[in-house]
Amino acid sequence: MTSRNWVRLFFSTLFVGGLTTGILGFVIRWSEFQKYFVHLNITSILSTFIWLVGVGLIFSVISQVGFFAYLTIHQFGLGIFRSLWNAVQVVLILFALFDLVYFRFERFAKHSDSIMPYIGLAIFILIAGLVIAFFKAKQSQKNTFISALFFMVVVTIVEWVPVLRVNEESWIFLMIYPLIFCNAYQILVLPKYLKKSEAEREQAKQRMEARKAIKAKKHEEK
Repeated sequence: MTSRNWVRLFFSTLFVGGLTTGILGFVIRWSEFQKYFVHLNITSILSTFIWLVGVGLIFSVISQVGFFAYLTIHQFGLGIFRSLWNAVQVVLILFALFDLVYFRFERFAKHSDSIMPYIGLAIFILIAGLVIAFFKAKQSQKNTFISALFFMVVVTIVEWVPVLRVNEESWIFLMIYPLIFCNAYQILVLPKYLKKSEAEREQAKQRMEARKAIKAKKHEEK
């Protein structure tokens, strides 16, 4: 991918993360912010929206770091495990989901708490991953379903760890939606930017060849 398209992907993903958090933040933390709407406090609404967008930009950067790390890990996995890489990814997906349920329940649950909310959160991540992996598989001629599912489940959970360790419910949901949207956007839009980069390289090559032909012609005329 050309540097120009990397920049485009970076800023468009920033936009997705900021806008998603800015909008959904009011819904997720409605109990905190509804007073601004009840009293039509425009200044507080705008300042809160700007704050949420800023938080979303941070989430977006985390998502992009995770995406670039995933691309590196994926290449290493293909090189090391070759045809077994898909099987390894499935095992890692299961481990990540199990850890998301078990370790959070062991650390934060009280004696009277049910494990179902913890399982429900893992199921939510899995369903989101399956949906995005399905669309990714339809988009590509290659077998990308497992790799996309690995990214949407394992990498998203790793990116989510900072708020999972705090276990503040509002922050857990405030972060997970932007991560899912940003991760889904990056993995689905990547082929578009790769095609653009390929077309730009081809155009640059043609321009270079044209300049060489012009110089050669001028040299012959001399």
